[in-house]
Amino acid sequence: QVQLVESGGGLVQAGGSLRLSCAASGRTFTIANMGWFRQAPGKGREFVTGVSWRGTSTYYADSVKGRFTISRDNAKNTVYLQMNSLKPEDTAVYYCAASRGSVIATMNDVHYWGKGTLVTVSS
Repeated sequence: QVQLVESGGGLVQAGGSLRLSCAASGRTFTIANMGWFRQAPGKGREFVTGVSWRGTSTYYADSVKGRFTISRDNAKNTVYLQMNSLKPEDTAVYYCAASRGSVIATMNDVHYWGKGTLVTVSS
């Protein structure tokens, strides 16, 4: 099995920045693509961003393009999400996700989930 543990969430003012981390442990050799989803209060979970195994391909939801950056360090089994120019509508629980092979774009592509970290952006 694979365990994913997120960290770095918190309260930030609009326009500010946060950096989330997700550390993987266990059978990490089974992980291929990784990504982040988020779930705002009263809404469904939505795709935010994904990164390929080597970190050479990245893709983003339109709502975060140009503001968020995903990266990964395979030596540390960690993926990062740098979030800049945060908006109140970015408030959500952010979940780390990993797949054994599929490019992550929907929840159906995910084999492993973290428990989430809360990001709150005040106006």
